[in-house]
Amino acid sequence: MRFTILGPVEAVAPGSDAPGLAPRHRAVLAYLLLHAGVAVSTDRLIDAMWGPLPPDSARAQIQTTIAAIRRMLRASEADGMLATRPAGYVITPEPRQLDLDEFTSLTARAAAASGDPGDAAEQMRAALALWRGEPLADISAHYVQSARVRLNGQLLTAVERLAELELARGRHDDLIDELSVHAAANPLRERLCCQLMLALHRAGRQTDALDVARTFRATLADQQGLDPGHAFTKLEQDILRDAPDLRPPVTASAKPQGNNFLPYDVPDFTGREGELDGLIRLWSGNKGGIVTISAIDGMAGVGKTTLAVHAGHRLAGHFPDGQLFIDLQAHTAGQAPLDAGAALEILLGQLGVPTQQIPASVADRAALWRSELSGRRVLAVLDNALGADQVRQLLPGSSRALILITSRRRLTDLDGAHALSLDVLPAADALELFTAIVGQRAAAEPLAVLDVLQLCGFLPLAVRIAAARLHHRPRWTVAHLAARLRDQRRRLSELSTSERGVAAAFTLSYEQLTGDQQRMFRLLGLQPGRDISPEAASALADLPLEEAEMLLEDLLDAHVLSQHQLGRYTFHDLLREHALATAAAQEPPDRQREALGRLFHHYLHTACAAVDHLYPEGKNHRPRIPARDAPAPPPRDEAEAITWLDGERPNLMATAQYAAEHDLLPHAGQLAATLHRYLLGHAHQADALTLCDLALRAARLSGDTAAEARTLIDLGQVHFWWHGAYEQAAEHYRQALDLARANGDQRVAAAALQALSAVFRRRREYDQAHDHCAQSLELFRELGDRGGEARCLTDLGIVHGRRGRYEEAHEHHRNSLLAYRETGSRIGETVVLNNIGLLYQRQGRYDEARHHHSQALDLSRRFDFPGDEAESLNALAEAARSTGDLAQAAAEHHNALTIARECSYRPEQARAHDGLAHVHRDLGRIDLAHDHARQALDLYTVLAVPEADEIRTFLTGLPPTPSEPEPSASSGDQSS
Repeated sequence: MRFTILGPVEAVAPGSDAPGLAPRHRAVLAYLLLHAGVAVSTDRLIDAMWGPLPPDSARAQIQTTIAAIRRMLRASEADGMLATRPAGYVITPEPRQLDLDEFTSLTARAAAASGDPGDAAEQMRAALALWRGEPLADISAHYVQSARVRLNGQLLTAVERLAELELARGRHDDLIDELSVHAAANPLRERLCCQLMLALHRAGRQTDALDVARTFRATLADQQGLDPGHAFTKLEQDILRDAPDLRPPVTASAKPQGNNFLPYDVPDFTGREGELDGLIRLWSGNKGGIVTISAIDGMAGVGKTTLAVHAGHRLAGHFPDGQLFIDLQAHTAGQAPLDAGAALEILLGQLGVPTQQIPASVADRAALWRSELSGRRVLAVLDNALGADQVRQLLPGSSRALILITSRRRLTDLDGAHALSLDVLPAADALELFTAIVGQRAAAEPLAVLDVLQLCGFLPLAVRIAAARLHHRPRWTVAHLAARLRDQRRRLSELSTSERGVAAAFTLSYEQLTGDQQRMFRLLGLQPGRDISPEAASALADLPLEEAEMLLEDLLDAHVLSQHQLGRYTFHDLLREHALATAAAQEPPDRQREALGRLFHHYLHTACAAVDHLYPEGKNHRPRIPARDAPAPPPRDEAEAITWLDGERPNLMATAQYAAEHDLLPHAGQLAATLHRYLLGHAHQADALTLCDLALRAARLSGDTAAEARTLIDLGQVHFWWHGAYEQAAEHYRQALDLARANGDQRVAAAALQALSAVFRRRREYDQAHDHCAQSLELFRELGDRGGEARCLTDLGIVHGRRGRYEEAHEHHRNSLLAYRETGSRIGETVVLNNIGLLYQRQGRYDEARHHHSQALDLSRRFDFPGDEAESLNALAEAARSTGDLAQAAAEHHNALTIARECSYRPEQARAHDGLAHVHRDLGRIDLAHDHARQALDLYTVLAVPEADEIRTFLTGLPPTPSEPEPSASSGDQSS
């Protein structure tokens, strides 16, 4: 994780998008980060957020926010960072995770470097580079104004300290623009104004310096009625008389004295500020005269050489004895990599050693190289290295040298080197680069520019080539370029010029791989998912797990694969296309089919095993996938099952989509039948709907009416449970029932009858619900299906409870609970516990009700059933309101609403709004009662359920809000 508060507040995990946090959540997170390492109580957080007049729901909002922050941290594998202590909540970021901590550390290091003004200035500039505008820029809370003032004070102090250091080094010209911006934003900052005056005077701009002085005097008098201090007055007088002691100090020239062999520094260099600052800090923090080595690695086209050259030019002034550069030709078309002897000859020549004095042997050349560097301050860029062996003899011994090495491989064997792995550009930097090359045409089509950047995968080389093509084709629009790039068959060819191209760069990387690595690279291009695990790669390549994992790590080190999550490997989008094209050219079609067949079988077999752990009651009704020689054992328990399914879900969906598009529809149908219960239970309703549609198409194309009937029931469940589209669900259930009866399929007929019973129950047509459920129960018992029997018993218990037949209802629920526990169904157990709790509520036994709802809540959280979690919270809230605990009711309804919105569970959203409307009415908050009641009415109306009439009646009985006066007798409103 990386947290930033010196600008817009963000919490970003490496290689992933920022986990979504609402504004209030970010406000609380920022406050905790401002007090990192200190326990912050709930009361203190409430005061920080709202001040002396918090809303009644403040405590509940804080609890919800802490839960949201924990979820965000958990998703980024940083859940231990936020802890609860007796004194409150404590967040403890690791070093370099919080920009404010890093800023404080760098300014402290600058203060400690008093003996080296250049070093101190570099530290201070690195600290200031962490600021991205106004601190806490996007946060609205009571504490923000004072915190922002305090943080801006720290910023200005750092700016003034930097100015002091740079003025002492005679670098006044470089300061003027920077100080002018800060002085304009802080016109009453006297020290800042004095530094700007001095910089202008030393630059020969005495008139401008005195204009700054007059403006400051006038502003200070107008706004505060004060005169400037003594130091200001003396400086002003000294500038008037051009006092000798104001002249710049005599310092050594900042210009390099040795030869500069660095290539041209591109004028449109963009971004990489964090990486540049890291390189600067690495060198400036290295004391004791030891060589500093940074190995910059990354995929082809990511900008390694450009960064190293740009860093070299920025740091050139600190290396007066020369700036050297050599291309080691590891990935140069038509060239063999340079050996150490040839490289040393070039480097020694750049140092000025005559050719006739360069020894013949590699060992002697390396010794001379170390000797020549021992007394010099030199920067050397060793570009395009093949590996550690190629550069090991090029490294100096003891000197104040900085060595920057670039390579497409991670130089893991280079002891003592600082590793810097480059990723693609952030979107904002890629946009800046594209615009710098294209000009105003980019500003005219912002959405099309974003399309181009995404199609380029934000790879710097690809962005540069695309922008250059557009720049040299004045009749093209950005949208036209995007359309050309969108065609995957020619995207790589579009990203090429006569001198360079993305595909050519990728080909050179591929040719450096071993035969086994090349085969794995090709096969990975075939798999339809976004990433792959070692187990899946093992199945794809038909290799032992250990060998497959080793090849994946080799490809990772070669930067043809990336790893944004432990144990998962992925391609850059353009490299994926290159791998697929290479596979199409070099892998025979039958081998491609065999590889994909092995991968698909692995996914199906493991998915079956995982779903069986979570929903064992349906084990015998899902497809049975025969076992093969598995690369690794399947999940062993429920926790491992959830982890595997959650991790592989995008790949399983991509596999189903691929199967549907490549005449493998039966495979899509098997995946749909296998995954449906998991997807439905864990709030992945969009995926469930997609798979049902694919499975239905497969069944109808093949004429498999039995599969069609089963899929219709699955499709109806998605519409029923999540969308609340009961009419549409009922139609699917009826079609399934007709097909099942025509086929003589009693199991599907029983399932359809039970599903229709739920529709009737939702409409409060209890006779119909009871009759359908009784028929379903009889069929399930004849079949010996305990899972189906348990579902029917639950439904009958609900119907009896609604009719006031409490003893019969309890009896059915007890039998249902026994059946679910017998079959190991955690989701079924959760449902029954909630229904028993509701039954106790109807009987006025609220303690027993809350006990059962709490058990259901624990299970739903333990096994990640978000829909059932929302149901449990709403039920707990209703029990709390019945006993007069309105604050608890409001908090639990609010939490239920948050979860139901997150998982798009409309019935529970409506229920939460309904409950909050009643709670706020009881608390006298009529505005909020109206608001929640209207939202509940909107949802109930869409769901077409009887609750719509009840909430409408509730709304009619509410007093008007202050902005809605009582209708007068003459208004004609007779609704009362």
